[in-house]
Amino acid sequence: MDPSLNFSDDDDYDVISNPGQRSLESSIAELGRAVVFEPPPTSMALARFETARMTPIDIQTRVQRTLYASTSRPGIQERPQLLVDHRTVRVYLDGSFDAFNAGHALQLRQAKLAFPSVYLAVGVFSDELMKSYGHAPTLPHVERCEVVRHCRWVDEIIPEVPWVVNVEFLEQHKLQYICVEEGITVDPSCDKARLKGYDEMKSIGKVISTRRTIGLMHPARVTTCPPTPTIFLEQLPRTLSSTTVHGSMSNL
Repeated sequence: MDPSLNFSDDDDYDVISNPGQRSLESSIAELGRAVVFEPPPTSMALARFETARMTPIDIQTRVQRTLYASTSRPGIQERPQLLVDHRTVRVYLDGSFDAFNAGHALQLRQAKLAFPSVYLAVGVFSDELMKSYGHAPTLPHVERCEVVRHCRWVDEIIPEVPWVVNVEFLEQHKLQYICVEEGITVDPSCDKARLKGYDEMKSIGKVISTRRTIGLMHPARVTTCPPTPTIFLEQLPRTLSSTTVHGSMSNL
């Protein structure tokens, strides 16, 4: 055997391969609670983005407050995970991620830090799925998946996902909660089918609300909304004079 393949007792690999007196399950659980290394944000980011200033405790406290509010309604039997409960929680977030920017990254951070130990699965809409709902992707599916896969907060990419999340999908992937950006359920530009799915998930206490990042140059929406059509000057009615055109453009 190649000596370079030998691991000492101090290697991280041995936490699983040679757990000593601990069981394999307990060793894996301990790895699941490992803190993801996060470089400190720049002073510019701290000044500009409230979501960059949120600490893990800020995020978890907010999640617990919203979960307890949603699960206090009649008919919901399952209580939310406690902050002191270190069992790994499987959380899901989906979107087009076209194109990936700071808003996406900061939402994924909130999802990953929603509980002390989170396994974050991220669904990336396929090109065909987006087109079927009237959204033309800028980047191909394979590239969008790769960009999201390399985000430090992501544990798993699910490339084939439905447009509307339902209980069957959660059970298939053993997911406990889904992340939804705050305010999206009352946003008139959000896809109505997805809104209905969110409402159904919220009714059974499966929704985690993430705070929207304000101040982005190009606001990120995990739920892609129809793009604003581009109107060229030659497409304007002939009855418009050049003076009217230039006057309206100057007011934009």
